[in-house]
Amino acid sequence: MSERRKWINTLSDEDINFIKNFTLFSGSLKELANLYSVTYPTIRVRLNKLIEKIKLAEVEDDHYIHLIKNQAIEGKIDYETAKLLIDEYRRIE
Repeated sequence: MSERRKWINTLSDEDINFIKNFTLFSGSLKELANLYSVTYPTIRVRLNKLIEKIKLAEVEDDHYIHLIKNQAIEGKIDYETAKLLIDEYRRIE
């Protein structure tokens, strides 16, 4: 698989659909907010999380560390818990 496309394989269908809509609306967060029936700040947060996911995909971490970081980006675990888990994992590695 092309190194250029590696990041896209880490995204959910929902993330890819968001990118598609972002492109179709020429990057207008206001229009996306209307499309998704949410506020502008909600769309901004969604975009920021997507940006972090894409950046994370570019980092060469093992699967476990990548999983923990992604859970933190998604808000499923807090940053301090993610850091603790990663630090402990690296300590015993």
